Amino acid sequence: MRVRDQRNRRRGVLAAGMLAVALALTSACTGGGGKGDGNAPGWQGGADQPAAKASVTISEPAADAKNVPAATAITFATEQAEETSVELTDSAGKKVKGTLAKDGKSWLPAKALSYGESYTATVTATGDDGLPVTATSAFTVMKQPSKQVRITSFLGDDQTVGVAMPLIVKFGRAIPEKYRPEVQRRMTVTSSPAQEGIWHWVSPTEVRYRPKEFWKAGSKVSYRVQAGGLPLGDGWYGRADLTVDIKIGPKLVMTVDNSTKRMVVTRDGETIKTIPVSLGKKSTPSSSGTMVVMEKLRKTVFDTYDELGPEDGYRTKIDYAQRLTWGGEFIHAAPWSEGQQGTTNVSHGCVNVSMANGAWLFNNTRVGDPIVVKGTERKLQLGNGWTDWNVSWEQYVKGSALPYEPAEDEAADDETADDGTTEDESADPDVSASAAP
Repeated sequence: MRVRDQRNRRRGVLAAGMLAVALALTSACTGGGGKGDGNAPGWQGGADQPAAKASVTISEPAADAKNVPAATAITFATEQAEETSVELTDSAGKKVKGTLAKDGKSWLPAKALSYGESYTATVTATGDDGLPVTATSAFTVMKQPSKQVRITSFLGDDQTVGVAMPLIVKFGRAIPEKYRPEVQRRMTVTSSPAQEGIWHWVSPTEVRYRPKEFWKAGSKVSYRVQAGGLPLGDGWYGRADLTVDIKIGPKLVMTVDNSTKRMVVTRDGETIKTIPVSLGKKSTPSSSGTMVVMEKLRKTVFDTYDELGPEDGYRTKIDYAQRLTWGGEFIHAAPWSEGQQGTTNVSHGCVNVSMANGAWLFNNTRVGDPIVVKGTERKLQLGNGWTDWNVSWEQYVKGSALPYEPAEDEAADDETADDGTTEDESADPDVSASAAP
């Protein structure tokens, strides 16, 4: 028994010694624990980390969302955020380029996302305390839809046009009115120098843009429609994004006064030529108003038999024709009326000039150049051509699907847009259908 007691005693002493060593080691790990010691870890006397002031939540796309449109924007809400950044990556971790909206509430990818691909959006908000907070949302884009709407531009890249040229975008299917605001939000125009302008819905399938005043001569203009994958109603989606870059030529303006039977041509404000003209006779007067050269035809044939019948119709070869209206009003050479040009109106509504003057005009004008006709018996009918300049600015902005916001005085944005697909489309009717020499 004594032996057993002695052994127990030795075990107790050994255990006490081991405990003392453990306590000594624990004390050493705390860094001494002296007063004012800044090396103590947070769980033993250190200060708690303060909560960040800012907060952020992502509303769209929702976390783990499926069948997300390829044109989706990252929509989020922040509170007490001084700075906000957005990062979007695909399944391979590759970053997607995009732009933060001016209101700081959404972020739009630079181009349509890939169909069937998975993405992760991360929004980081930082308050005035410098502490960032993040929100993430992983989502999957829908498969490529079978019902796609073609989006086309009248103009193609690198064209040089006149100062009155409207930007014309057409859709292969009528866009329901409730979808137009979102479509228009995806339609941007940048110009150098900066100029105020707005989109105007001419019809459910066509929208145009014009600046408040004529484009400034020599401007560079880029316009973009980010509608690839955008829902357009009834299960239809935009087929592809569209980007077009153009240039504006000199300010060439043609002014025709019926009282003098003269056309005055100015370039950048200076008169460069005065041309005798013959306008439409009283039974077929020319239209008074501001028109735009829509197309130029070195040689063509005016054929009005289908329109006017065998008694009044005619078929005539024409040189140096420049279309002004869909109804058939042109500027063109008319050698048969040179004796009346400058004194008498004898045409069927067109602006007749001599062969020499027709050639000069043809060589000096561009599609998009304006012509102002004054003092005739008929006013230009809205929609009969590119009549965008025949209405006041106040009237024009009413055709926008979004509320008009006057432009701020800011520097031009000269950044080049990301690559897009441009599809040229000319919807002009056949010249021979309704020409009026």
